[in-house]
Amino acid sequence: MRTLVLIRHAKSDWGDPGLADHDRPLNERGTRDAPAMARRLAESGIRPDVLLSSTAVRARTTAAAFGDALGLSPQLREDLYGAPARALLDAAAETGAETVVVVAHDPGMTVLAEQLSGGGIGHMPTGAVAVFRWDAADWDVATATDPASWDFDAPR
Repeated sequence: MRTLVLIRHAKSDWGDPGLADHDRPLNERGTRDAPAMARRLAESGIRPDVLLSSTAVRARTTAAAFGDALGLSPQLREDLYGAPARALLDAAAETGAETVVVVAHDPGMTVLAEQLSGGGIGHMPTGAVAVFRWDAADWDVATATDPASWDFDAPR
């Protein structure tokens, strides 16, 4: 079985217009939502092998919260910042791991979640978590077929 967990970074702070997009931190809501969503994912029983994250501050901070809850250190990847849907899926597959978490950004996150869910997930709001499972022994098969199941959760 292969499992992909997509996590859109938690809500970011737009308070400093002079700050580069890559450097924007989480706002108060994001700082609250990231650990709460991480606990919910950990309580679901998912035990990922790898946690990949964009290098953007808001994604790294979100990934750190999930890493704490899941007992993993995030692997930072510059290529996940602003990555399109296919690049996100390819990054997960390249790890070869059975269960992979990817923390990144829109529009890539929403596009990939929508594609993998057959339109069931129309939008990945900030802090959202989508889990896709394939009955496949390797990522080559998984990335070429529809998931056997999927789940979606978002901050409330």
